[in-house]
Amino acid sequence: MSLATKIRRMRKPPPEGWELIEPTLEEFEGKMREAETDPHEGKRKTETLWPILRIHHQRSRYIYDLYYKREAISKQLYQFCLDAKIVDAQLIAKWKKQGYENLCCLRCIQARDTNYGTNCICRVPKSKLDARVVECVHCGCRGCSG
Repeated sequence: MSLATKIRRMRKPPPEGWELIEPTLEEFEGKMREAETDPHEGKRKTETLWPILRIHHQRSRYIYDLYYKREAISKQLYQFCLDAKIVDAQLIAKWKKQGYENLCCLRCIQARDTNYGTNCICRVPKSKLDARVVECVHCGCRGCSG
């Protein structure tokens, strides 16, 4: 669904400041469309979703940084982005908790998605992994725990 369609579904005009973030969000939307139509021959089944999850993370992180770190957007605009589902509210809620500041996706902390009922391998600190390069099966992350 395009960004313009999401905005029209809200049935109320976007708050003040929307014109400042709209070009960047449109750019993320274009990247998302490109990632969705990208051919996936020769890739594993899970690898086809990795670019989509990365763009989703970047878009949510952009709005999170604007509101919480730089304080460049208003609470109304932030709430509008959450209500329009432009950003992932649950992922942002995890970023506010200690230890999850760099979390790549929510599937990496769900124990039910792993073989042994633990967190994903990307949640293990790099100091404990020796010199191995490890990629998350769910999102392709190479370590979001620090």
